[in-house]
Amino acid sequence: MLAVARALAELPHVTAVEHVSGDRDLLLTVMATDLAALTHWVTRGIGAMQGIVATRTHLASTVYTEGSRWRLRALDRTQIARLAETGAPRADTPLFPLTDLDHALVGALSMNGRSTYRALADACGTSPDTIRRRLGRLFAAGMLQPRCEVARPLSEWPVTVILWGRVAAGELENVSRSVTGAREVRLCAGLTGRNNVLVVAWVKSLADAQRFEVRLAQRAPGLDITDRAVALWPLKLSGHLLDERGYRIGGVPLDVRTAGATRRDPEDTP
Repeated sequence: MLAVARALAELPHVTAVEHVSGDRDLLLTVMATDLAALTHWVTRGIGAMQGIVATRTHLASTVYTEGSRWRLRALDRTQIARLAETGAPRADTPLFPLTDLDHALVGALSMNGRSTYRALADACGTSPDTIRRRLGRLFAAGMLQPRCEVARPLSEWPVTVILWGRVAAGELENVSRSVTGAREVRLCAGLTGRNNVLVVAWVKSLADAQRFEVRLAQRAPGLDITDRAVALWPLKLSGHLLDERGYRIGGVPLDVRTAGATRRDPEDTP
């Protein structure tokens, strides 16, 4: 299992790999340009890997909150205000197709979000002014989000809990707003399938994981939890490789395009 997990963690379109408890061994977060690319990878990429015996695919239709909005609450009000003053406001820029330069920028920033325009220009083979314009457009459209991660042993939230649940379709928006209001919640997404809600939370201990579920039921009584897991070892997070303790040991630049870039089978050749 570890060899399979490490092989998956080296793929640029696999943003996260977690060894989890429960009915599954590994939980992956995967990016793809479209459903065709994802299907190709699931059937002929991961489906052809030695050691893989079964897969289940959950498609995220709506993301209500994600890690860039989660707060450790380590800053005081003055520090928060200073950050707010320097933050670039999001404009009403529509989504647009990513160019090769945009993909290169995403990959470079996924490894070092503190990179200067000059460093990014050198890495991407263009000018700092071009980098500044492209980044401004990506941030204005909400296609890039700044995110600061913390080594989990250094925080008071070392345990990751993953919950799957069901909500009546008409209550999904209201329930999701209640769920995202919980401090522990890092991700709340609407899914397609029997379970239509995914919740990922950071908690203080295994005992606190059970207490969190009780608190969640009180906040969102319309949410019926149907399955649960605990991350035993997050091997990869947002492209960064982690050791068993949760410290960074390397990284793989993110690239959504590689999901559909597996070698074509001879039978596919016209």
